[in-house]
Amino acid sequence: MVLLSHFPEVTLDQGPFFIPKDLRVQPFKGAPPRELGKAGIMASDCEPALNQAEGRNPTLERYLGALREAKNDSEQFAALLLVTKAVKAGDIDAKTRRRIFDAVGFTFPNRLLTTKEAPDGCPDHVLRALGVALLACFCSDPELAAHPQVLNKIPILSTFLTARGDPDDAARRSMIDDTYQCLTAVAGTPRGPRHLIAGGTVSALCQAYLGHGYGFDQALALLVGLLAAAETQCWKEGEPDLLAVLRGLSEDFQKAEDASKFELCQLLPLFLPPTTVPSECLRDLQAGLARILGSKLSSWQRNPALKLAARLAHACGSDWIPAGNSGSKFLALLVNLACVEVRLALEETGTEVKEDVVTACYALMELGIQECTRCEQSLLKEPQKVQLVSDMKEAIGSVIHYLQQVGPEKQKEPFVFASVRILGAWLAEETSSLRKEVCQLLPFLVRYAKTLYEEAEEANDLSQQVATLAISPTTPGPTWPGDALRLLLPGWCHLTVEDGPREILIKEGAPSLLCKYFLQQWELTSPGHDTSVLPDSVEISLQTCCHIFLNLVVTAPGLIKRDACFTSLMNTLMASLPALVQQQGRLLLAANVATLGLLMARLLSTSPALQGTPASRGFFAAAILFLSQSHVARATAGSDQAVLALSPDYEGIWADLQELWFLGMQAFTGCVPLLPWLAPAALRSRWPQELLQLLGSVSPNSVKPEMVAAYQGVLVELARANRLCREAMRLQAGEETASHYHMAALEQCLAEP
Repeated sequence: MVLLSHFPEVTLDQGPFFIPKDLRVQPFKGAPPRELGKAGIMASDCEPALNQAEGRNPTLERYLGALREAKNDSEQFAALLLVTKAVKAGDIDAKTRRRIFDAVGFTFPNRLLTTKEAPDGCPDHVLRALGVALLACFCSDPELAAHPQVLNKIPILSTFLTARGDPDDAARRSMIDDTYQCLTAVAGTPRGPRHLIAGGTVSALCQAYLGHGYGFDQALALLVGLLAAAETQCWKEGEPDLLAVLRGLSEDFQKAEDASKFELCQLLPLFLPPTTVPSECLRDLQAGLARILGSKLSSWQRNPALKLAARLAHACGSDWIPAGNSGSKFLALLVNLACVEVRLALEETGTEVKEDVVTACYALMELGIQECTRCEQSLLKEPQKVQLVSDMKEAIGSVIHYLQQVGPEKQKEPFVFASVRILGAWLAEETSSLRKEVCQLLPFLVRYAKTLYEEAEEANDLSQQVATLAISPTTPGPTWPGDALRLLLPGWCHLTVEDGPREILIKEGAPSLLCKYFLQQWELTSPGHDTSVLPDSVEISLQTCCHIFLNLVVTAPGLIKRDACFTSLMNTLMASLPALVQQQGRLLLAANVATLGLLMARLLSTSPALQGTPASRGFFAAAILFLSQSHVARATAGSDQAVLALSPDYEGIWADLQELWFLGMQAFTGCVPLLPWLAPAALRSRWPQELLQLLGSVSPNSVKPEMVAAYQGVLVELARANRLCREAMRLQAGEETASHYHMAALEQCLAEP
């Protein structure tokens, strides 16, 4: 963009600006000064018109010649007024307008906009008004609207929106209208919104709207367009002013008693910030929505309110809903209305589904699912939860019915993606109800997830379109997860525990698809990728995949042995764990990988990759590191003997970790007799010696029975598998320790030669 500051400041010719008496423009009264053919130029009249059938207008040609040959400002101004007389108001086409521009150029309008002295008897703003009118006329040509000489006027034009003056002055009003016409024309060009935002237009528009002066409605309309085109940039450049507009709109919404509240429902989603919404705005918005949705409404009145509520739910969860009886009633009403709307839309035949409204209702149902499954500080009371679960079950039944009718030609439609998303959210929490219907739909879900996985780029685009549906027809809003598998993983994790659904998933090829997906997601965490900027969803997806694979290892071990994809998965786990256990903040993922790898190693123990190869040795060394560092001896006040305690890294996440840890200990124990090289490797790591040392340094009363059993299992198998292990344990007072902890099996094993 060419900045205004790059041009030298220009002023009109030295001395007073002379206007011939017969052409002198009086202070603009009556007709606005910007109308062609009247006292000035009105840009809004610069529209295509009738061409001269017999050729060019000779009078106009003569005046354009005078305009081109003008030697000073006075002559140019006079010739310009003659041109306006030669062209009837509105009787100007694009070609004529362009020829006028070619004759005038940008220099004269530039000088009109920047002059600081006006002729005697002429108000200061009149010349600027004429300059803006010329620009507005030229901006009706899209090519000229994107011209650098127009773009570098954006800061000046923006100042006109908030300039003080007589609100009843016709010339000033005309100048404001022309200014909006210029800015709107620029906004319609490909890079126009960026130039406007960089030129300070967002803040100027906000101030113009908040001032409620002439043209403030045009300011709001242009703001809406800029937010729709470049939301992130708008908030970056004008957050304080946009928040002020949001506060004003929210307050108006809360107070509105007429039809304007429904119009505000459509505007407000655009003004919700990408960061935190001010609490006072949330209060006003919730109060306004409560009054609307609590009334008997037609669909055109209710739907914008549901979409606004969905936008708030997506941005703030349930934080915008007050606690207490009123809040719980409002939330119950909101979710109930969403369920009813979904059923009506998806069950009625022969009617077109309002996809944007239904997708908004999906977002409200997700909010209901979250609140119904929340154990602490839920907004809902237990009877309300029971009722809403019943309502949502019926709505989910309608979603399943809709998805059963989706053919291959519709699989890439964003509304199908949105419908799969809400079903995934439901299955993540509830798989016992609608089991028959869910099982019937599983083949479609596997095929659908595979299609989107194989066309990941299109899936990401679908996520944007889904967000668009959920919020408004003009704004993309926050991004929703971009692949169907991520949405379905939690539900599939539950379903793989059950025989019937698991068999369907296996038959449809879900395990192979999940292996490919896991490897793809894992690639994002590999060296060369900045894991600090990865979304949490990537790690959560990896963990959930591990849980599904753990279910398959336990319930379908034959599948692990015969399907080649699990061999590839095992190789990836072995290669990845050594680095993973060293990374801060990723202990839970390391626990999943270690435990899954240990369980799979038992089933794949005959694989060449597990016969003491560098990769297998590195994996088991890392697994031992994970298992051995979970507990430490901790001194206690007033006691000579330490107690067994969780190490700091494990303590905060032990509730999520302990099941994996115990399963990992059990799996390692099972691997020892199957892999002859493992016991000597464990001995070299000094794990058995350090484990006995740890047990000997703490009070036996501080070690829970399940911990004693886990430790004994590992020590016994290592002692049985290798004579050197037994000798090392005896040297570490293993027999005495076994006696103190009543480890009869270990004591007996160490007593043997």
